[in-house]
Amino acid sequence: MAKKNLGEMSFLDHLEELRWLLVRSTIAICIMAFFTYFISDYLFDQIILGPIRPTFFTYVWFCDLSHALGFADSICITELNFIIQNTEMEGQVNIFVWMCLLAGFILSFPFILWELWKFISPALYEKERKNAKVFIFTSSLLFFLGVLFGYFVVIPMSVNFVATFSVSDVVKNQFTLDSYMGMVKTSILASGLFFELPIIIYFLTKLGLVTPDFLRKYWKYAVVIILIVAAIVTPPDVVSQTIVAIPMLIIYEVSILISRIVYKNKLKENV
Repeated sequence: MAKKNLGEMSFLDHLEELRWLLVRSTIAICIMAFFTYFISDYLFDQIILGPIRPTFFTYVWFCDLSHALGFADSICITELNFIIQNTEMEGQVNIFVWMCLLAGFILSFPFILWELWKFISPALYEKERKNAKVFIFTSSLLFFLGVLFGYFVVIPMSVNFVATFSVSDVVKNQFTLDSYMGMVKTSILASGLFFELPIIIYFLTKLGLVTPDFLRKYWKYAVVIILIVAAIVTPPDVVSQTIVAIPMLIIYEVSILISRIVYKNKLKENV
């Protein structure tokens, strides 16, 4: 099937479509953020601030894993010796608004993907346009898995690292609310977007910007970067670093596999 004639729309028409995409997506985010207001107490006390408590699921699981592997209490976390404080007049208000917007963005992500698909679909083949549901479901699933990975793995490991690291016993850890929330936002969004790597590689391969050989060639550099990131956000033990690094390496390998499949299909179409 032939592609849709992109000449039917001018450059300004495309900009107008993009503007309305952003407007509808922003409205969706604000609507979902408004609904999170009604569960804001639970959102902040139990979810956002959950990783600062030693009873958080990840810490308990790590302790059980430590016992199962015969490491005794070597990676058990029984105390997080720091406090979180607000130092700005409007600090808590600003944090409240931004975290509700973050929750709104996460919850409305499938809708944003649908809007994005409608925007790019005219440039695709008819057969590809019929895969909208597969694209939205797969992309949303990967994003939510990334968010969960960031929340249950990256954030607790980061919190544990900064809570236990000290240049001197004289220095006590007292983190600002803004710095903690910034770490939460960065960890969740970065993890969610990283898990979108297979989808991104799919489209980059379709456009001819990357090839499986290119990804495989730089595989060793990707491994080094992933291991460095894992070492930064985790305590200095092999178990924690491995738990963080393995899912990221799997995502990269899946991306190479997807790129190879797409690349072979392109070669067959050009024969």
